[in-house]
Amino acid sequence: MRCPFCKKDQIKVLDTREVKNGWETRRRRECLHCGARFTTYERIEERPLLVVKKNGEREPYDREKIVKGLLKACEKRPVSAQEIETAADAVETRLFESGNREVRSLTIGELVMAELRRIDKVSYVRFASVYKDFRDIAEFEKELKSLKNRRRGGEPDHEQ
Repeated sequence: MRCPFCKKDQIKVLDTREVKNGWETRRRRECLHCGARFTTYERIEERPLLVVKKNGEREPYDREKIVKGLLKACEKRPVSAQEIETAADAVETRLFESGNREVRSLTIGELVMAELRRIDKVSYVRFASVYKDFRDIAEFEKELKSLKNRRRGGEPDHEQ
């Protein structure tokens, strides 16, 4: 480990904590040469996960795509960076816990929508309107009605 500031390798670990339900280790470090402090995260190297896109192409899983989608949907909404990270963690955990080496992009989209529905309804509608590619106002209204029913405790509208 090298200091990101002075590039020397005289580093001392000040604090170690498990984070993200034990899937990651956070270490607070101090450079013995320049005195700078910084944080590192360690995660178990997962076996590669491939995403199967709508057109059948496969590409490596990229957490940043999920985070970017969440950020875009939550733009100018009262959603904290921590809530976005927590939502991305939840999606990622579900993907890796499945044990599958491939996952459909549609599955990822559904997981992201479920997290957005939980944290901010407006962000959910934004994401859903792009993700579900509504063709007309009737489809959009149907989704809003379904969302209202869930909020009132009614049964979700399962018609597609």
